[in-house]
Parts: sequence; structure tokens; C-alpha cells
Amino acid sequence: MGARRSIKARRAERRRRLRRTVLGATALAALSVAAYWLGLERGAATAAKGGPSPAAERAAPAEHRAPPPSPSASPSPSPSPTKAPGDFTASSSAGRAQGEGRPRRWRVETENSSGVDPDSAARDVEAILGDRRGWIRNPEYGFQLAGRGEPVDFTVKIATPGTTDRLCEVVTPELIGETNCQAHHTIVVNLKRWKEGSPKFRGSPAEYRALIINHEVGHELGRGHETCPRPGAPAPAMMQQIKGLHGCTSNAWPHTAGGTYLAGPPVP
Repeated sequence: MGARRSIKARRAERRRRLRRTVLGATALAALSVAAYWLGLERGAATAAKGGPSPAAERAAPAEHRAPPPSPSASPSPSPSPTKAPGDFTASSSAGRAQGEGRPRRWRVETENSSGVDPDSAARDVEAILGDRRGWIRNPEYGFQLAGRGEPVDFTVKIATPGTTDRLCEVVTPELIGETNCQAHHTIVVNLKRWKEGSPKFRGSPAEYRALIINHEVGHELGRGHETCPRPGAPAPAMMQQIKGLHGCTSNAWPHTAGGTYLAGPPVP
């Protein structure tokens, strides 16, 4: 009797183990089916967005998989030309009189192939000459942009470095290709300095343009060079700041916003 009970108990235990095995296999199969359908749904969603499905990514050989997107590199600015034939195009737009003094009439000419539009440059120069920190703060001075074919008192030429050196007769080695000048009622602006500013000047190229115009127009008005009055002071507009600041701070304007002239000791 005991042996028969023992055999029955072992058979019952085997049946219980078999049921657990069958239930476990059924549950595992159900999970596998759910995971399969979930993967299909994710793959469809990815494909709808334009990307490869996870299964396709796994199936594709490594050399055929799409590389990760790289950040788009911003194009580097094209360098300014250093030489051109020396032909110029004049601005054609006219402007109103600025300042209280007799208006000195002027226009802009830009060298062909320089990439600078003469009318756009004329508006930039007009804004500089009409600024209350500029020369019109002095009631003796006035300016007016002349129209096409009208007579002028001086001309602003924007030229490549090579043409600037020729027109300015630059011979000092450290200034070749770098400087601007004023001579014979012509202000010659170096294209490189117009576009890039100066490494000696702490400010934007637009601010350095103001210094170029104010400095060279100052010569047109009969003013000479000045130097730094004291360390920490704003450099005078009539200082040759491209040669160094000598303790002063960069400054593009002849006057403060309040109207004080920023003077320095005259250079002999």
C-alpha cells in the first residue's frame, strides 16, 4: 500500500511540474508575440517620420547604415580682394545738409571688384558724419552727400589695399596694405580696414569705420594728429590708433555724447 501511494505521489508531482512547464511556455510565447507586435508598431512610427525601422537598422550591414548627422559648418567669409584695376563707381544718391556750418559736399566712390556698393557705403558715411558725437557737434562744420554729377568738396574712395598704397604713396613697411589716408581733397579708405576693422582697435568693424571717416575728415577740415592725453582716457579721433593706443582706450568719435571734444597733445 505504501509503495502504491509513493508511486501515485510521484506521478501527481510529475503532472504538476508538466502543468507549470506548459503554463510557463505559454506565457513566454505570449510575451514574445506582444514584443513582436510592439516592435512592428515602433518601426512603423519611425518609418512614418522618415527614418529606418529598428529591425532594418539591425539588419543593415554597418557600412550601409546612415551615418549620424554632422553639424552644418557655417561658410567661412570670402577674403577681401587685395588688388583691383583701380576703376571706381560713384554713389548717385543725394542727402540733406547736416550740421550748422557751411555744408561741405562729398560723395563716395568704391573700387570695382571690391564688393562694396557705393550708395550703401555713402549712407554709412552719411550716418557717421551726421552723428552728434562727430564733427557736426562743432557749429563751424557741416556736410552734405552730393547727388550724381554734382560738384563736391571732397571724395571718399574705398579701395583695395594695393590701390590704397598707390593713391596714398605708402612706403613705410609696416603700413603697406594696412592704412588709410587723406590727400588732395580725397579720403582713401582701405577696403581691408573698412571690412575687418583693426587689431589695435577694441570695437566692431562698423565702429572702426567711424574712426576712419572721422580721422580722415578731420584732416580734410585742417586738423593734425594728436596723441594719448593720459592712460585710461579715450583716444582722440585724430590719434593714429592703428599704430597703438599708448595707454588710451579705443574711441571712434571726436566728441563725447555730451559734446566735449576729446583732445590730446598735438603731434609735431
